[in-house]
This record gives sequence, C-alpha cells and structure tokens, in this order.
Amino acid sequence: EVQLQASGGGLVQAGGSLRLSCAVSGFTFGDYAMAWFRQAPGKEREAVSRINPRDGSTFYADSVKGRFTISSDNAEKTVYLQMNSLKPEDTAVYYCAAAFPANIATIKPVFYDYWGQGTQVTVSS
Repeated sequence: EVQLQASGGGLVQAGGSLRLSCAVSGFTFGDYAMAWFRQAPGKEREAVSRINPRDGSTFYADSVKGRFTISSDNAEKTVYLQMNSLKPEDTAVYYCAAAFPANIATIKPVFYDYWGQGTQVTVSS
C-alpha cells in the first residue's frame, strides 16, 4: 500500500520555525519527485517546494525562497521541509506528494500521483 505520512505541523508565532516530515512507503522512493504543496481556505493549492531525490535538484516558490529548505533522506525514504522565518501567510494545510518520474518538471497538482493526508501549519501574528 502506498503511504505518504506527513507530520510536524503545529502552531507557531511569526518568525518561528517548523520542520515537516513525509515518510514514504509502497513505491520506489528514488523514482519519484517529492513535493510539498499547501492550501489555505478559499485559495488554490500551490506548490511550495520540490526535490528530485536522485540528484538533489530543488524548486521553491518565490514566496518561500530563502526561508524554506527541502531535503531528502533516501535511506530513510523521508522528505523534509524546514520552514524558517514563518509568516502568517504561510498558514495552510501542507501536503506531501509524489510524481513520476523523479526529474519531472511540473508543479501542477494534477500530475502528482500520490498524496499524504496533510498537516496543519498555523502561524500567528
């Protein structure tokens, strides 16, 4: 069974940090691009970051560039999103997702094959 288990969300004050984790099972980790999306109430789901676990190449949305860092631990089959200098506008449900193949360029949600359950991130002002 394919599982993407997201964790690490919570409530934090503006300027604080959180680290999200996504533990993967049920598919070959290195064959898929791994991404974090977020969705706030009334807004479109947007790509936050993406990583190719094979070569470490990354993508970041302009809104998080310089504040968030995506990484992967291939041995543990886990993807992380380190979020620093959090802002109230970062408040959303954050979803871990996987797309085939690992070097896929798209950040459109429709192309992502597997999704985690989401973890809530709330940043207070």
